[in-house]
Amino acid sequence: VQLVESGGGLVQPGGSLRLSCAASGFTFSSYPMSWYRQAPGKERELVAAISSAGGSTNYGDSMKGRFTISRDNAKNTVYLQMNSLKPEDTAVYYCYAAWGRNKYWGQGTQVTVSS
Repeated sequence: VQLVESGGGLVQPGGSLRLSCAASGFTFSSYPMSWYRQAPGKERELVAAISSAGGSTNYGDSMKGRFTISRDNAKNTVYLQMNSLKPEDTAVYYCYAAWGRNKYWGQGTQVTVSS
């Protein structure tokens, strides 16, 4: 099983980034998928989640209206479009797949929002 995130980097406040998470080794289309983030000295928090078919999404309160989660089951990939980025969005962003007792984490990708 692999979850490989990409798309992180340094961006100025107000900018945008699109993260991708490529999945392999499991039946991607059966799994709800999520993005989490963890900033230095803080607990890991939910950023966004999407149902297995993509018809249902939910977001952390501070991300609503700025971030959009989506998925392409044909490509085994989940995305996170982040707009209007703020310095407080700086964190390592992780992809997460969970179904039943099966739980998988990616290695994370760093997002830094700074001028």
